[in-house]
Amino acid sequence: MGTHEIYERFFSEHTDLLPIRHKIEASVRLLKETALAGNKLLLCGNGGSHADCEHIAGELLKSFLLPRKIKPDLSAALEKAYGKEGAEIAARLQQGVPCIPLTSFPALHSAFANDCDAAYVFAQLVNVLGREGDVLIAISTSGNSKNVLLAAKVARVLGMKVIGFTGEKGGALYDLCDVVLNAPTEQTYRVQEYHECIYHLLCMALERELFV
Repeated sequence: MGTHEIYERFFSEHTDLLPIRHKIEASVRLLKETALAGNKLLLCGNGGSHADCEHIAGELLKSFLLPRKIKPDLSAALEKAYGKEGAEIAARLQQGVPCIPLTSFPALHSAFANDCDAAYVFAQLVNVLGREGDVLIAISTSGNSKNVLLAAKVARVLGMKVIGFTGEKGGALYDLCDVVLNAPTEQTYRVQEYHECIYHLLCMALERELFV
């Protein structure tokens, strides 16, 4: 199934998301360009959106629906270096999309909250880990989470692109994003339900674009 067929099937089942189809497709293109340029994806969010960051990274850093055998030159290099063991290593590895969930630094989060200001921890991580050409996925159901907004502001100044996952109105995050994937509701749990199916589509389409 090609990317077009993936989109057609998804939107036939999720007609309420048709108004943002162009934004979803634009997000896939942006993420594809980022990966092909050798850049990476950073993700941030709170609560359920925190868990979504980890979920997205899990789908991108390993095979989602398709096999992602490593590139032949790496496979050959591993086998040359380690013989049979190298061939086994190569057979068990998969290609992935470079991404870092900024939610995954519990010691840093607690230290920064204690020593500095918890609201700035995502911004600090973007400052240290982000580079021009990278993308930040900023998830906030209200669009007004202070720590997410601060991260987006730093990302923009660094020359990164920002994809926002929000509720219908988008909040203050709306104007800080290059693409806004705003779910057609403001009810928090419903926004989160929409976000999950949207990012599964992103991961599915991106995998098809990069690894087939």
